Amino acid sequence: MFSPLTKQLIDAFRALPGVGPKSAQRLAYQLLTDKGREKAQTLSDALKQAVLSVGQCERCRQFTEQTVCLLCSNPKRNHTLLCVVESPADMIAIEQTHAFNGCYYVLHGHLSPLDGVSPDNIGIPHLLSRLQQEPIVEIILATNPTIEGKATAQYLVNHIDTQKIQCTRIAHGVPIGGELEYLDGSTLSHAFYSRQPIGT
Repeated sequence: MFSPLTKQLIDAFRALPGVGPKSAQRLAYQLLTDKGREKAQTLSDALKQAVLSVGQCERCRQFTEQTVCLLCSNPKRNHTLLCVVESPADMIAIEQTHAFNGCYYVLHGHLSPLDGVSPDNIGIPHLLSRLQQEPIVEIILATNPTIEGKATAQYLVNHIDTQKIQCTRIAHGVPIGGELEYLDGSTLSHAFYSRQPIGT
């Protein structure tokens, strides 16, 4: 039904999260039309450049082309506050609320033993090392309010010296089972201002 290269393009789109067979087919056909080929070339160039040049900040693990991202190197940020999030999208969602002026640490996932995701897989040893080396006074655990997100937050609390570093977790307004990147700004902002201490 599809030519080999058309099927290859459709399969590539289907590999993306949230893209089903029909959406993948529609995207492929759109880019292969005469009007879409210029957009396809622009997309191809941007994708290639990003894959070659974008890495992770050595401090917060956010995507950047630099060794240390602009946010981590900003002297106006409060470097004694550290917010831990599951994904770069969560970090952007929090930044857009303007409710937080500290720094971040991006896990790029959450603990999930059944899926083979261990602390090493999401950079927790690096995070704990950072907490020992920097003058962090509060760590804000902004993992998603899912079972895995809560388990990840609890694991961190169990491995942090809460006598030296206050551990808080965002609350109020964040629905159980929801994900931060899909919340509206006012809800997420309220959750940040209403964070509460958690302990072992």
